[in-house]
Amino acid sequence: MLFDYEALTTRELRALGALNDSKQHCAEERERLYPLILRSAARVVVVSRCVRGIDARGLHKTNLAALRDAVRGVTAGLGGDVVCLLDGFAVPEFEHPQRAIVDGDATSAAIAAASIVAKVSRDRFMRLADARHPGWSFAEHVGYSTPAHRDAIMRRGVSPLHRMSFQSLAYQQLAL
Repeated sequence: MLFDYEALTTRELRALGALNDSKQHCAEERERLYPLILRSAARVVVVSRCVRGIDARGLHKTNLAALRDAVRGVTAGLGGDVVCLLDGFAVPEFEHPQRAIVDGDATSAAIAAASIVAKVSRDRFMRLADARHPGWSFAEHVGYSTPAHRDAIMRRGVSPLHRMSFQSLAYQQLAL
């Protein structure tokens, strides 16, 4: 997420002042903020990874690679005076200076905005996944391990979207 704060109107700056960790906003508030963030941002990059790639490389390594790709997309063509603010983890082997901020989505508007864009994008994907893979209630739990989700896995098994490397109690009950 890259903002050009000088180009923002006072109204946009005020609205962006409401930004916080995406988990601190209800789904409706995230959806309300999403288009405002997209209009206000100079650049937005959303990166996703497939479940098989996550299973092959591991979640943490995959997340860091996806973060590197997203930050490279946002910083492409920018000069060397860019400092990248990252939520929690620094990106190894990266060409720009960076600051990894623990709980950055609660302290940085840019990180909070990226958190909201990521969460809304994922929730929208999960609603589409629900239509393609009925029976697992993806639209309701949006990928979190809720009791209802675990019950669905017990009844139906895993879908093509389930990570086999994820250590879930529901998975341990299945003959995979």
